[in-house]
Amino acid sequence: MSAKEVKVYSTPECPWCRRVKKFLEDNGIAYQDFNVAEDSAAREDMINKSQQLAVPTILVDDEIIVGFNEALLKEKLGL
Repeated sequence: MSAKEVKVYSTPECPWCRRVKKFLEDNGIAYQDFNVAEDSAAREDMINKSQQLAVPTILVDDEIIVGFNEALLKEKLGL
């Protein structure tokens, strides 16, 4: 299985953002975290990709997942 590129667009106070990052860590999935509360470029990137301002937004390769959907994440990550 080849490694997927995973990006998480999140904010520090978002409980669902913390849950998705814990899920990725618990499953040994490397990811890049972008704090869209402080990083305006990352926020613009997230909005351009997802067409909304919702966190967490997870990018698995080129596929967007908005919100913490464990079943869909497992499917996209091959878990």
